[in-house]
Amino acid sequence: MAWLATDPNLDELRSAFPQEWKTVQAQTHALVSAGDVEALRSHLKAAQKPTSFSPDRWAPRDFLVKAEVRRHMTLRAVQQAILSATTGVTEGRVRFTLVNGWLMQKLLFRRDLERKPVSLPAFRAMWPLLGQRQLLMPLVRPKGVYCFYSAALLKELARLIGDRSCVEIAAGDGTLTRFLRHYGVDITATDDYSWSKAVDYPADVVRQDARTALRTHRPQVVLCSWPPTDNDFERHVFTTPSVELYVVLSSTAEISAGAWADYRKQDTFELSTDARLSRLLLPPETSPAVHVFRRHHRA
Repeated sequence: MAWLATDPNLDELRSAFPQEWKTVQAQTHALVSAGDVEALRSHLKAAQKPTSFSPDRWAPRDFLVKAEVRRHMTLRAVQQAILSATTGVTEGRVRFTLVNGWLMQKLLFRRDLERKPVSLPAFRAMWPLLGQRQLLMPLVRPKGVYCFYSAALLKELARLIGDRSCVEIAAGDGTLTRFLRHYGVDITATDDYSWSKAVDYPADVVRQDARTALRTHRPQVVLCSWPPTDNDFERHVFTTPSVELYVVLSSTAEISAGAWADYRKQDTFELSTDARLSRLLLPPETSPAVHVFRRHHRA
């Protein structure tokens, strides 16, 4: 278990547990052969839940450890399969050509994977010309990058928030918050740091889970960009009395992001999807959507 905590790669896992790999490989191969990317995503979601060791004291330790090994293998195998299914690249490393890589870097990033507000006119002119644009999101998602923010979207969000206090929950590296501060928004980025293996958290992202952040800051407006599917923290937004507006930057595909069961269960806010703002969230291949929750007027 200590070795698994070091996050071994798939080759290391296969070498140490060849029999477990045969089981996982057969399951993954069946899903890949079916060609159903959404089924692969659902399989990945199930594998993200750690094996429970405490409830069943009769289970042999070896059985439980091997179950956790298979879970780690499944995570890596399915992620690899999704990358292949999404990009069409089945062998070797997924790479941009020199020209495509350079253009994407100039269009979307300041340096390395540090995002910048994207010029919408430049994006609309250049994006259709990039022959490898389908590779971008599968390559950057493992680093916690799920979307890009146009400068036009940031201006509209700043106008929507106005002078109200705002908190971003599950903020990751705090990119959205830093952009909005540039437009004069009073906003605090918060995150529970659970993605520390993938995300470099800067000092200006407050280490707080969503429930603590909402209770501590009592914001009038809450933002969340690409919340995990079926997460257990968004529900706290709807029970926080100070919140007047909740904006979720996400996707039209419910399986991709968001606590949709909680969205439908709550009756405190009215949900609408802003088509105009959605068109300003990039890239279009993610089926972007900006969901806006407004608190019902109190009597």
